Amino acid sequence: MIEVEGLTKRYKDTVAVDDLSFAIRPGQVTGFLGPNGSGKSTTMRMIMGLDAPDAGQARINGVPYRQLGIPLREVGALLEAKAIHPGRSAFNHLRYLAVSNDLPTSRVEEVLGLVGLTEVARKRVGTFSLGMGQRLGIAAALLGDPGVLLFDEPINGLDPEGILWVRNLLKGLAAEGRTVLVSSHLMSEMALTADHLVVIGRGRLLSTGSVAGFIAESSQQFVRVRSPRADDLRRALVARGATVVKEADGALTVSGLTLEAVGDVAGAAGAYLHELSLQSASLEEAFMEMTRDSVEYRGELTAPSDGRPLADATASGK
Repeated sequence: MIEVEGLTKRYKDTVAVDDLSFAIRPGQVTGFLGPNGSGKSTTMRMIMGLDAPDAGQARINGVPYRQLGIPLREVGALLEAKAIHPGRSAFNHLRYLAVSNDLPTSRVEEVLGLVGLTEVARKRVGTFSLGMGQRLGIAAALLGDPGVLLFDEPINGLDPEGILWVRNLLKGLAAEGRTVLVSSHLMSEMALTADHLVVIGRGRLLSTGSVAGFIAESSQQFVRVRSPRADDLRRALVARGATVVKEADGALTVSGLTLEAVGDVAGAAGAYLHELSLQSASLEEAFMEMTRDSVEYRGELTAPSDGRPLADATASGK
């Protein structure tokens, strides 16, 4: 289990993490989300004892990281895939970690096989691609068979097969009862992988809870309904205080009423229904809405002065 309580970190006049508190429980994949500069990496570094907080504390299994007897047996982390000496082979890198943490060297071959690096185990890490470096970092995190795991952007540089492998790995580790915290900017992947979310912005906690609950908080949730008596139904829904928009295909999008309430209104109006469904925002849409005021840098697309489509101007380098 990971516990963060009142964690604060300042760099001169910048507050990177601001009185942050949350708990990561075992048996589920927890997605750690936030815009660039929100404090995710700084928080993970403080959990791992790499940065000292100015206030508050982070605990792993009830104690700070630095008080763990043999850390690699209790917690594994991938925070920066390329933080490895480029002249060392993958095998020797893992062997050094095993020996220094009193782990059997046989475990090195096991994790190399698990991440698919057996054939390149004797090659220098400096020749590895970004994706291979990610796999080696995951192997190091798993070396001590720990119950707590932290991964910062673990799918960077991976191809689709590798992304699927990481997704299944994370879900499998959680299913074994481990505590799994993973940060990522790929919302579509987090929607498929995470059970729970911790969302921060400008170093402060914005939301924590299930993925479904986070999406349900979005204002972009609405009810879609189709009926041969759409005009009658629309008037009845408006009379109940709903906001109703008629789409090009004749369907009505209804906000301000629950799915059940829309069905009740239709029944009372004698309107047969051909469709009644709840439409929710995607995780990406809900995330963008939640963090709108926490984005540090925001780009803006403007039309070219010569009147050409933006895509054409971009392609020509203007």
